[in-house]
Formats: sequence, C-alpha cells, structure tokens
Amino acid sequence: MTGKRLSVLELSSLAAELSAGERILLSGTVYTARDAAHARMAQSIDRGEPLPFEIRGAAVYYAGPTPAPFGLPIGSCGPTTSSRMDRYTPKLLSLGLAAMIGKGERNAEVCDAIKKYGAVYLCAVGGAGALAAECVKRCEVIAYEDLGCESVKKLEIFEFPLLVAIDAKGGNLFATL
Repeated sequence: MTGKRLSVLELSSLAAELSAGERILLSGTVYTARDAAHARMAQSIDRGEPLPFEIRGAAVYYAGPTPAPFGLPIGSCGPTTSSRMDRYTPKLLSLGLAAMIGKGERNAEVCDAIKKYGAVYLCAVGGAGALAAECVKRCEVIAYEDLGCESVKKLEIFEFPLLVAIDAKGGNLFATL
C-alpha cells in the first residue's frame, strides 16, 4: 500500500490536515488496549490514578495480539471491533488521546469527540492479523499482564498501513458509504 508516511508523534499536530479516505503508513509507538483494559483504565481515571502510559498524544490500537512465535516480536495482531470501546473513548479523547486504530464504525458521541478534540480514527484491515504483525518491530507488556492477550502492550510499528476513517474535520467514511 502506498500512502503518506507519518510518525505517531506527528499525528497530534497533523490530525487537522488528514482527510477521511486518505491512506497513511504509520510508524512509532502505539499501545494495544481492548475491552478489559479500557474498563481498567476507566477505573483508574475515576480514582484519580495514573494510566499505564501517557495518554496525551498517544495512539491506541484496539488489538489483542496472540503470543509471539519463536524469533518474532508478536503473533497475529489484527484490529478488533472499535465500537466496543465507544463508551470509554470520549473521556480518553478529552485527556489528549490523538488517535485510535481499529475496525468498523463509531457512534455519534465518539465522532463528535474526535472532531471536538482534533483527533483521528484510523482503520486497519480486518482479518489480516498476520500481515499487521509484520509491521510490529517490538512488543512489550506494560500493564494488566493478568489479562493475557488483552493486556496493554507497547508496540513499535513501522509503516503500518492504515486508512483515515474519521478525521478531525468531521469527515467520516462510514457516513458516506
């Protein structure tokens, strides 16, 4: 896939320039978090406790990678259905989350929060977890190890192919289909 090459660090400052439908190749640090991890992060926020990673400017990949085969940093690492995190997303966006990576539509409240906070929602190809894993250069469990594949992991990715699905201007690929 061809596309604009961006680092995760650039996403916050360039989110306003990205448009729904644009292809990007993303490199840098992303954090995996699915349903169970989001629930724990919400509890931490409610208790005034720190999150397992700096949320401001971060990108969260909705994935639960499988264990790494010998000699590789990660197993299959495909996106999960993003709408399962919708109830947590506006709060995380208000704290500075820059981007989310997943698959599928988001609800109206999330779409409004993406626009309000100048974030971006990126879609990865569903069903291509082995292909996505090829973009992961390093993987480290950083929180909630007891959740297994749903633990929070810090991934170093290189040229991960993504599609801007919902942009900071309100563009939404799902609304135009």
